[in-house]
Amino acid sequence: MNSVSLLLTTSCLFAGLHAAGGAQAGAQAADWRVEGLRCDFSVDPLGVDSSHPRLSWRLQSSLRAQRQSAWRVLVATSRDRLDEEQGDLWDSGKQASEESLHHPYDGAPLCSSQQVFWKVRAWDQDDRPSPWSQSATWTMGVLDADEWRGEWIVAPWQTESLLVRNDFEVDKDLKRAIVHVCGLGHFEMTLNGVKSGKGLLAPGWTKYNKTCLYETHDVTALLRQGKNAIGVALGDGMHHTERRNRFSKFQNTFGPQRLIAQIELEYADGRREIVATDASWRVDPGPTTYNDIFGGEDFDARRVEPGWDTAGFDESHWANAVPLVRPSGELRGSSLSALPITAIETKPPVAVKRLSPTRDVVDFGQNTSYMPRIRVTGKAGGVVRLTHAEVVHDDGTINRDTCGGNRGPAYWQYTKATDDEETWFPRFFYAGCRYLQVDKSPAEPGDEPPELAGIEGVVVHSTAEPIGEFACSNELLDRIRTLVRWAQRSNMVSVLTDCPHREKLGWLEQYHLNGPGVRYEFDASRIFVKSMRDMADCQLESGLVPNIAPEYVEFPGTFRAAAEWGSAVILVPWQHYQATGDERLLREYYGVMQRYLAYLGSKASGHIVEEGLGDWYDMTEGERPGVSKLTPPPFTATAFYYLDAKTMAQIAQLLGNHADAATFSEVAEEIRSAWLAKFRTTEGGYGTGSQCSNAIALVMGLALPDDRGSILEALVRDVRAHGNAPTAGDVGFRYVLQALAQNGRSDVIYDMVNQQDRPGYGYQLKQGATALTEGWDANTQASHNHFMLGHITEWFYKDLVGIGCDPAGPGYKRIYIKPSPVGDLKWAEATHHCVRGPIHVRWQRDAERLVLEVDVPANTTATVFVPADSAESVLESGTPASSSHGVTLVRIEGDRVLFEVGSGSYHFEVARGR
Repeated sequence: MNSVSLLLTTSCLFAGLHAAGGAQAGAQAADWRVEGLRCDFSVDPLGVDSSHPRLSWRLQSSLRAQRQSAWRVLVATSRDRLDEEQGDLWDSGKQASEESLHHPYDGAPLCSSQQVFWKVRAWDQDDRPSPWSQSATWTMGVLDADEWRGEWIVAPWQTESLLVRNDFEVDKDLKRAIVHVCGLGHFEMTLNGVKSGKGLLAPGWTKYNKTCLYETHDVTALLRQGKNAIGVALGDGMHHTERRNRFSKFQNTFGPQRLIAQIELEYADGRREIVATDASWRVDPGPTTYNDIFGGEDFDARRVEPGWDTAGFDESHWANAVPLVRPSGELRGSSLSALPITAIETKPPVAVKRLSPTRDVVDFGQNTSYMPRIRVTGKAGGVVRLTHAEVVHDDGTINRDTCGGNRGPAYWQYTKATDDEETWFPRFFYAGCRYLQVDKSPAEPGDEPPELAGIEGVVVHSTAEPIGEFACSNELLDRIRTLVRWAQRSNMVSVLTDCPHREKLGWLEQYHLNGPGVRYEFDASRIFVKSMRDMADCQLESGLVPNIAPEYVEFPGTFRAAAEWGSAVILVPWQHYQATGDERLLREYYGVMQRYLAYLGSKASGHIVEEGLGDWYDMTEGERPGVSKLTPPPFTATAFYYLDAKTMAQIAQLLGNHADAATFSEVAEEIRSAWLAKFRTTEGGYGTGSQCSNAIALVMGLALPDDRGSILEALVRDVRAHGNAPTAGDVGFRYVLQALAQNGRSDVIYDMVNQQDRPGYGYQLKQGATALTEGWDANTQASHNHFMLGHITEWFYKDLVGIGCDPAGPGYKRIYIKPSPVGDLKWAEATHHCVRGPIHVRWQRDAERLVLEVDVPANTTATVFVPADSAESVLESGTPASSSHGVTLVRIEGDRVLFEVGSGSYHFEVARGR
């Protein structure tokens, strides 16, 4: 055991700023409070490795037009000091500002592993203070690489899975114990035989030679005075994959499984000890006899050694670990990582079909990302194999074609240790599926096969908080939203994967094309923050950002170098800024973004980029989707080159880089001129006239102004000609939705989604899909859990119900409420819990009136687009809207009357509303 005793140094004893105690003079603001404290987008995070973490909060009030005029933050070394209003680390004092987001900590220097406590008070527009918020906390990670006392350790042999253990002593009066730990590829940690935390498949996937993520756990409650034990089980994850008669998408390795950890013990008298990984720790192969993130996981319970992770275990037959030279990857904590993966819910079988005495097929009724939990009876040595699938053949057997089954088997396998009932839950493999084929083999010929006494599908994915609710009067649309949402959930791990079975890769087009929709449903901010490090880590010297990040396999040609994919490195941080108001990614990765734009320029000939994938998975009659058929790659690749340059000009202007902004704007105009010369036809059409072509020309601003009306008409004609079915695919469909919605044709979108007879969302449901499929036609040669076509979510929230962020007020400081009552819909409503609080909108109509109900969070303003022909026809809470308290008439714009409102609840009513 490597134990280092440390005295609490004076550098961590802060002579902080003393906050004046007692109540603030003056009356407390009625119905005005601070809630939702966040540190680096997280609630009470552990392992913060930024020296100046950013602090955010939300304001809550049911009163109208409430806004913050000032704030004060207290940060203290203890909860008691905070309760006494002593900000001994930081007392910001009263700061005049309306901003409630992303304030950098600006107090005394923080130490690694330090826990701090904080709270906030805010003043409203009349200078009335709120009560202090509830206290929150954060715990620092390891701030300096030199503070890692642990060594990377490995086994002296190559192994399928590795168990690592160590005993250590804990003295009396333990105050706090935390562990910083990274086990590659995946790890599960126990203290005294009890699992630490709820996380699964930790840590998150990265480009391991560049970045390795560690976790920080508070394990105080798991330790006791005297002898204790730590146990860590290691598996391969994405760190090591190979083909060994099982399915694998690719073969790649970053080396053997490895572990670095340090347990930091803090005592009441100020003493500190560190127990850290070194050559004295012991290792053993353990009972996991196979694990691969694609091929599955085999567990032989006969090899379990009871008590291996408890104190006093006889480890004499275990080997000593071998120190490893530290990998080149930088160890980073929660400021960079995505939220953990956990067990979210459990699905019992809806049906079990017995095909033979040794084979059953279990149906969970829902296609999602699972890890199974089983109870098994039968004799020792009996084997249960669970093979996952999304669909079944007519005879009830599983069909694995949709999840890579033609390239080898993938399954979980459990071998019994005793004749008693046993329970098992895997550690290192998850898969997207609806069905499990259960094959049971006896220990010896002639024996009865084992039986499942119980099975349940444990749904596993990111703990990103659900922040969206949507419903409407059309059940089909509600089912479509659920269809897409299951695919979103299934593919949110530490990256946004394309599918949870066959590839599990972070294809980048999804981040910028589907990211805005995901953001309406889930607080995925930390996934997007991590994605930028993933992209930066994978950027080549040429400036290329490959199509997947982290990049574990180099695909050939445009499957590695497509502008429609790599442009995520510019578009994602811009979208993140718009959704959250956070400029940090723009500043931190500005150089990365510049290099990518320069790379596209180096590949362009006359400003035309040939390298692209076009409108991947677009749809043509009688053909399976796949390679772009209707829109040539140079059309889309060059369009994204233009969008990138235009976006970089906006970013540079925002950051004060005015010379760069001028250069990028000039480049953008040169690209547009070249694009028009090549892709605008003599008749005023664009590209091939496909849905994708026309939509991109409209939305990206490439089309000539005089052509816009005819392009929109052509787009509508094309949709109608295809029976209100989409032909646009992965790249083009988001722009089809935007082109129609932005130009007042959400009625066409409604007709597209409100049908089941042509390939599309409704058609997938009609074919029995329970998660969004890879192709519009739900064919059984492609994945049945893919969220790349899930763009409709954004339309549901932003356009149909009408909740949007005004670009003039990023981070929803200013809000658009612009509903689109269309078709035969009687009502629609949604709530989006944005970074500043919940926005709720509901519209309802009948033959006599239209009612629009709006809830706007405190410290924001909203522009409400009421469908009406005149301001006089609009009432708000029973009075003329233009004279209602807190409501200001802005203007009439076509068939909409625009009002500006502050925070609060509003009830608009229009006679004979549409």
